[in-house]
Amino acid sequence: MAKNGESWGRTVQNRIVSGLASGEEKGENVTGYLDRIGAGLILSNAEPFSYDYVPDLIVGRDSQLSQLAAIFQQIDDHSVSCRVAITGNVGCGKTVLSHVFSRDLQRHLGSRRDFKIVHVNCRNHPSKSQVLQRIVTSLDSRHPERGFGSGEILQSIRKQLQSSREHLILILDEVDHLLRADKGDLLYQLLRIDEGRESRGTISLIIISQEQVLDQLEGAVLSRFGRSNHIRLEPYDASELEAIAKQRAKLACKEGTVPDGVLRTIGQRASETGDARVAIELLENSVKQAEKAGRAEVLSDDVRWQSREIGRTVEPNVIDDLNKHAQTILLALCRRLRKEDEVTTGDGEKLYHVICEEYEFEPRSHTTFWKHLKRLEALELIEARTDSRTDGRGRTQYLSMPAALPGSLEKRLENTLGKS
Repeated sequence: MAKNGESWGRTVQNRIVSGLASGEEKGENVTGYLDRIGAGLILSNAEPFSYDYVPDLIVGRDSQLSQLAAIFQQIDDHSVSCRVAITGNVGCGKTVLSHVFSRDLQRHLGSRRDFKIVHVNCRNHPSKSQVLQRIVTSLDSRHPERGFGSGEILQSIRKQLQSSREHLILILDEVDHLLRADKGDLLYQLLRIDEGRESRGTISLIIISQEQVLDQLEGAVLSRFGRSNHIRLEPYDASELEAIAKQRAKLACKEGTVPDGVLRTIGQRASETGDARVAIELLENSVKQAEKAGRAEVLSDDVRWQSREIGRTVEPNVIDDLNKHAQTILLALCRRLRKEDEVTTGDGEKLYHVICEEYEFEPRSHTTFWKHLKRLEALELIEARTDSRTDGRGRTQYLSMPAALPGSLEKRLENTLGKS
């Protein structure tokens, strides 16, 4: 055995010398490429990026939560049912608002009244029978899926709630899909579920839609629902989207891996749509891009690259139509913004003088420089924000470039200026 072992060892040694040995024979970890799995450089928890994730706090919707509380102000009375319609564009927080509100209601008023929260997405369950089946099986998982009419299921729902002494808060998400098929008949039945009964306050309704859903309701349904029970959500602005990205980054990423400037760029780029989902996806995809590149920090260029399909882009003719000093200023900003998220106007002007010297241009006055900056801002090539200085000597203006990749724009400008 020993001789065979020695012989095998000499064979392997000869294969190593001749370059024919395998990684395993060399003693290498041939599966080393798998070591990165589960060892994220930036990401620590992917759950906050998921579509269904509900944060403890909802960003930018405090006034709407207060409106919901006002509409549901008597919900702790066991004989009271409430109803509200929440409308707004995609990604404006309708679903998460309903989840946060109903969850907080359950947490803080659960000792006064037992709540059962049921969420039905009507895109996935567009018919009356599908919605009812989803409700009844949420209350009793053993309930048969077939053999019962709508009226029977409604009565079964009512009996189960009476037996459990629970108040059902029913969230009908994307309810317009149900209304197209049902014409509001199910809503009418749900609103009348306690009619002719001794008990009251069986079901409260939250209906959600992108559309002005109340306009689709027939008069009999609308009169019971109440036109004033309507909360319209506006699209998020850049600062709100930045705050949403910051919240998710704190929950999902390692500390210090997503700088504030990156979050600001996410807010700026996602504000083209006002959609929180876009901001969250930009953050997630930028994290993936940075990790794929082997970096432990996300860069603003990651965001710009991921957001290249969103909103505006810089057309070549826009650059070509600028005079050479506006192009020179833009080039100066590009060179700094390749490495940093923002540059002050003061530093920008100094960099402009350096570029003028490089291209042997006579720099223009401070007033003309300022006019060119305003022109670049009007063309949406740069964005400016003003911040109070910590030393109390006034306000400082910061310039950024959320609409373009500074590195790509830099090359185009260098080619253009090189020909002038």
